[in-house]
This record gives sequence, structure tokens and C-alpha cells, in this order.
Amino acid sequence: MLKTALGRFRAVAFWEGLSFLVLLLIAMPLKYALNMPLGVRVVGMAHGLLFVAYLYTLMMAAIEYRWGVKRIAVAFLASLVPGGTFWLDTQLRGEALALETAKTR
Repeated sequence: MLKTALGRFRAVAFWEGLSFLVLLLIAMPLKYALNMPLGVRVVGMAHGLLFVAYLYTLMMAAIEYRWGVKRIAVAFLASLVPGGTFWLDTQLRGEALALETAKTR
């Protein structure tokens, strides 16, 4: 999976999406309900780094596969919606399988 730009993008997208959900559903409630801000600090930092990695791998995949502006915009917006990167992965999974199949022929 990590051998192609698309595979690296999908892997980073998974972890970025997961960190976003952990931040929203676990760390923030702990901060505001139980006055435990450390979780937001730690998970927020990890999420921020993963978001930057997401943007970088998005651009690398977009350049390599010559994605249009619309597809790049959809991928960017998917990162702003909780669970959006998981939806995007389902869209890209078929493309990744087609690329792998074409390589083996």
C-alpha cells in the first residue's frame, strides 16, 4: 500500500481521519466535561501533524495521477468533515485496485 503515492495518501488519510475523530469524540469531551486539557494538547498536536502530512500526500498523489481541481477540492474538504476521509477512501479504493491490476498485466 505504501509503495505508491495513492497508497501513501490513503494511509495518511486513514490516520488523519482517525485522529480527528479521537480529538472530537474523546479528547474534547474530556477537556470540557472533566477539565482534562492534556488530551486535546496531545491529540491536537498529532492531528495537526497528520493534517499537514495529509495535505502533502494529497499534493503528491494529485501531481502523480494528474487529478483535477475538483478532485483535489473534494479531497481537501473531506479532511474537514468528521469521517470524510473514510468516505474518500471508499472512493479511492477502486482506483487503487485498478492501478494494481494494471501493473500486474
